[in-house]
Amino acid sequence: MNAPLRIAVLGAESSGKSTLCEALARRYDTVWVPEYLREFVDTMGRVPFEDDQFGIARTQRAREDAAAAQAGRYLFCDTTPLMTALYSRVYWGRVDAQLAELARTHDYALTLVTATDTPWTPDGLQRESEAVRRQVHECLLAVLRERGIPFTLVEGDLPRRMRQVEALLG
Repeated sequence: MNAPLRIAVLGAESSGKSTLCEALARRYDTVWVPEYLREFVDTMGRVPFEDDQFGIARTQRAREDAAAAQAGRYLFCDTTPLMTALYSRVYWGRVDAQLAELARTHDYALTLVTATDTPWTPDGLQRESEAVRRQVHECLLAVLRERGIPFTLVEGDLPRRMRQVEALLG
């Protein structure tokens, strides 16, 4: 069996990444990789420190690799090490060398970016504010452009986002 095509779903907090990944996995009869950061925050009862970032990204990628064995044609990945590195840059003004190296490998068949056109909702410790969401979104778009990573911005409500992705995937 061929390896699944990995689809990166990136975006700022509260922009619908998880909702979209779950819906896409159902639509294409496959699995998706939830964002490990959410589990980390719930388990630790705190937001990550700078020195947690590489471990979070490494765990995210390891879970992606493990899920690939169960995936169908596509594997939808709710975030990637690139987002972890981006948050390091936003919060600490730098990216650890190991994390930067892991984030450099962005080997996805397609990169989707969820727009910030959905209402921002607080989510305990993990979500900060609408202002941070806008800042992270703009930083993400800049990083993708700077690195030459093609992406598709998915916008609107879930049905509209699904139609956009279906048009790309067939």
